[in-house]
Amino acid sequence: MGPDAYRVAGLAQALSDLGHRVEDRGNIVPDPNDIPEHDHLFRLPDCIGWTQALARAGREIAGQGMPIFLGGDHALSMGTVAGMAEHAQAVGKPLFVLWLDAHSDFHTPQSTSSGNLHGAPVAYFTGQPGFEAFPLVKYPIPTANVGMIGLRSVDPHERTSLAKHDMMLADMRTIDEHGIKAPLMAFLDHVRAADGLLHVSLDVDFLDPAIAPAVGTTVPGGATEREAHLVMELLHESGLVTSLDLVELNPFLDERGRTASLMVDLTASLLGRRVFDRPTRSF
Repeated sequence: MGPDAYRVAGLAQALSDLGHRVEDRGNIVPDPNDIPEHDHLFRLPDCIGWTQALARAGREIAGQGMPIFLGGDHALSMGTVAGMAEHAQAVGKPLFVLWLDAHSDFHTPQSTSSGNLHGAPVAYFTGQPGFEAFPLVKYPIPTANVGMIGLRSVDPHERTSLAKHDMMLADMRTIDEHGIKAPLMAFLDHVRAADGLLHVSLDVDFLDPAIAPAVGTTVPGGATEREAHLVMELLHESGLVTSLDLVELNPFLDERGRTASLMVDLTASLLGRRVFDRPTRSF
């Protein structure tokens, strides 16, 4: 239902109005497999099938424009990032990932207590051990090429694991103390210096639930609408973004479509719309 909610909220029209040519490639279906259900990991066969299908789709369409992947569970980034990494390798450039999320999603199948694999994509695409049942990540993303902004819910095991790596981590205290622009610009400078491609993964729970309630993993104290639009405008001005995830939208939890509409507005800002050009909405 998440992708359809974006369609109903006018994502394609919003981007067309900015002068972009938009093509809806429809819904992707997971590859079939004969992997048995796991006694702890939630819907493991489906997750593996989605990862395979999304990686292939990303690899095939990346050279045709800017892919926007709509979801859905954040586990979809296992496939989207893996596919974009293959594309980056083909064009001879490093891939960077900007993770806009309340969570670090750095669990492995062995460390997750819930069994929900939406908490594991970053560990997967950076090549951490424990994903033997999954498709091999051909080109793991170096952890130094990952930047996380908006963190405010990180499990103890993830915190310990993150301390062993060199990701750019900006939690909400960092943002409160220094603003959201400083860590973002530092990360973009890193991407630019390496002449890299940039994949942005935007989780609804990056935003404060007061403005974006349609997510099953709400965490108070998230980014405001103004902060989020600033991030999107700065990303647009950088000219570095080559692919995008819009994830974790649950329309059943929305209020008259306000979360879907906000995510569409943010995507439009990423692709060139200024805040003062946004239409006034009545609620």
